[in-house]
Amino acid sequence: SLARRCHQRSTAMLDVPFLPFCTFLGMLGLLCLAMVGTWCQHWRGGFSLDGSSRTFNWHPVLMVAGLVVLYGAATLVYRIPHTWSGPKLPWKVLHGSLALGAFVLSVLGLAAVFRFHNSQGTPNMYSLHSWMGLGTVLLFSCQWAAGFGAFLLPWAPAWLRALYKPIHVFFGSTILMLSVASCVSGINEKLFFSLKNGTTAYKLLPAEAVFANTLGLLILVFGVLVVGALARPSWKRPDSNSLDSRQVQDALGG
Repeated sequence: SLARRCHQRSTAMLDVPFLPFCTFLGMLGLLCLAMVGTWCQHWRGGFSLDGSSRTFNWHPVLMVAGLVVLYGAATLVYRIPHTWSGPKLPWKVLHGSLALGAFVLSVLGLAAVFRFHNSQGTPNMYSLHSWMGLGTVLLFSCQWAAGFGAFLLPWAPAWLRALYKPIHVFFGSTILMLSVASCVSGINEKLFFSLKNGTTAYKLLPAEAVFANTLGLLILVFGVLVVGALARPSWKRPDSNSLDSRQVQDALGG
């Protein structure tokens, strides 16, 4: 029918190829990393391990690098068309390794902020940002351990993998959005703490506030685009017994 043809045509117009989308997403992630590093270096005094505010500066850099950019890359591994055929194990290892790297960076980021607080006599874990951030890292650790046990250990039964897979996928997106929320709230909290005595007030929107607010928006856009990619039906790995999967295998000569 005419309506169906119009729908198919509009769908085709909106169908963005995955690899160009991934390239754009990678550039956006690198931009977020460059901006958080520039913010800490240019406005917050740089980096150190002496327990001062320069030690704290490792916290936002490592959290954005780990919980947002690297974790976002880990979630998209199974959306790469090359992963849809052949053995799954190398891609499982890549997915798990990227997630493990993200976890290690986030733990180092937590260590930086705890060292700063302890050396300055500042209480730990009193703000909503700190509760959300630590909760996200703890949930991430449970997600990684459960995924390792269900999908990488050879003795996990098939029924357990099938049962746990949708849970794993759901919490993958959930953890990413919690990470984004933690980063955005942390940026806002840091600006409130920093832009007061001896500086232009936050409410007057100095250059640092504009820069850091923009960084927060870009992190949010990155997270939304990753979750959108994960939810896109045409980019999901077909089930091994589905018609789509057999068509992919035929197209690849399998």
